[in-house]
This record gives sequence, C-alpha cells and structure tokens, in this order.
Amino acid sequence: MKKLSMKYVLAGILALCAILVLTGPALARTEFVSIGTGGTGGIYYPYGGGVAEIWNKYVKGVRAVAEVTGASVENVKLAHKGETVIGEVMGDVAVAGLQGLSKFNGKKHDILSLAIMYPNLLQVVTLKKYGITNIEQIKGKNISSGSPGSGTNFMAETVFKALGIPLDSYKDSRLSFTESANALRDGTIEVGVWSVGPGTSSILDLATTHDIHIITFTPAQQKKILAANKEYSAVDLAGGVYRGVDKAVPTIGVWNVMICQAGLSADLVYKLAKSLYEHQDYLLKIHPSASYTTPENAVKYSPIPLHPGTIKYLKEKGVTVPAKLMP
Repeated sequence: MKKLSMKYVLAGILALCAILVLTGPALARTEFVSIGTGGTGGIYYPYGGGVAEIWNKYVKGVRAVAEVTGASVENVKLAHKGETVIGEVMGDVAVAGLQGLSKFNGKKHDILSLAIMYPNLLQVVTLKKYGITNIEQIKGKNISSGSPGSGTNFMAETVFKALGIPLDSYKDSRLSFTESANALRDGTIEVGVWSVGPGTSSILDLATTHDIHIITFTPAQQKKILAANKEYSAVDLAGGVYRGVDKAVPTIGVWNVMICQAGLSADLVYKLAKSLYEHQDYLLKIHPSASYTTPENAVKYSPIPLHPGTIKYLKEKGVTVPAKLMP
C-alpha cells in the first residue's frame, strides 16, 4: 500500500477543518423547542402543531415539535422541569402553577406568559336520554371530569367544590376527550366534562351519532363559581355549534395561555412571539379560535406576567404593557 504524500494529508486536514468551521456554528445555533399540548381530541394539539410549523418555517435556527401530553397541569410541570420549553395551559392552572397552589402543593413553578391563545368554555356533556339537566345531578353518576393532569380536570373539580358537590359523590373515570366521547357512546359514563374552545372535534363527532345535551349553569351557580376563582367568567356557548344544541348555553369561560420557561433567552422568545403573531393567518386555517391570538389580548387577558421577549415585541408594536404583567 502506497504512503500518502504529506501534501494530501495536509489538504485533507484543511478540508476537514473547513467543514467544521462552516457547519459547527450552524449546528450550534439550532434551538429545539418542544411544545406541550394535550390529547388529540381537543384543540391544544392541532393548535400547537400549527405553532410548531410557523416557528420551523419563519424562525431561523429553530426546530419545534408539538407533543401529546396530559394538558395544562402536566404542561406547567414539564416546562418547569425543562422537559418542554413551551406549554399550552388554562389561565387558572397557570396562576396556580406560578404561585404553587392547589395541585402544585406549595411548589412555585418558573413559568412566564409568551402569548394568549383563546378562551376555553366549560362544556358539560350528557345524552338527552339520561335526563340530566342540572350539574348537581352528577351525584351518584358515572362521569369523566377530564384526564389526570389536565386543565379540564382542574377546572371541573374547582367548579364542583364551588357548588358544594363532594368529589367523592360521583364515580370519576378521568378520561381524555376522545375517551370521554367514546364512553358516552358506549354508556359507561353518563356525563363528560370538556374545558376547550367551542367546536371541538370529539364533541362534534359524538353529536353526529347521538342526541347530546350540554348542561347549563344557572345565574346563581355562575355567581358561586366566579366567587371561587377570579380567572373565570360567565359566558354563553353559542347555539348551533353542535348538532341538536340550537340555543345558547350559559356556562363558564377561562382564557388559555401559552407559557414558557422563565429562563428562556429574551432574544429567542422575542422571535417566537413575533412570528406567532405575524402569522396568525396560518393558525386561523387550523381553528377559528386563533382569532383571539393577538398582541392586544396578550396584555388584556394574560393571567401571569409576560416574558421579557414578548414584552419587547409588544412594545415595538406600540402595545402598552401594564405593570402587573412585568416579570
């Protein structure tokens, strides 16, 4: 075997160095952004997938992916631990996580708000054949209050407590949205709870094959619930969203917030917020609830302080950020 001449060896070394110089920094600049969403039967997952596509396309050096999770409570914990960097979370859960309340057992989580998404409506679904018309009739029934670690389960239990419904007065399967719809079809539960944007696929699909009824909340019940949680508001689910539900349904609403790790760089969050808001038209193709994802709503409805990167973008757009939302 012939020995390689020194000039070829040196040429090879120089070529390798050139490759490393050219590709090394590019590789180092890639930021991996994981988004904690929810189950596939709600809006969080497709919404998060759309956000990931926007960031991959418009934020140089970012590789984003939407991950199926247990939703709000789990997303706060995942972001805090660094297993994700972004999470889709209900506003009441974001406040509890930041302050270490309720299911967070005194542990404060390092999260801030990147953006406001859209409002969730509490949708308590049963089948007309069961004759359940008041939320207090769930006592002694088989229900699903939402999967463990979800914002739906968190909100359902908050509402039940406010109304004096003991948490041990019903049998709770704690299913995902898709599982709850299937269980209502099969008759294994009589009531399912959703906290989600109107027009969610799992309820829409159920309504095509079964006569559903969405339980209304009386003004007195709404008053008790709002007194127990300032992040909630009394709202109506519009008639006509689901087959067979033609009249408006008085219920409870809460805003969703896209949280991020508090320690993320302001430069990265600035670029993420900028591309999200400036390509809202793409998200609207995925779900009409994205119409609420605006800079103005970020300062109007964010339940927790905003990240400095988001604040930088909002100020550039001439949006005034109130002192209470400063980290």
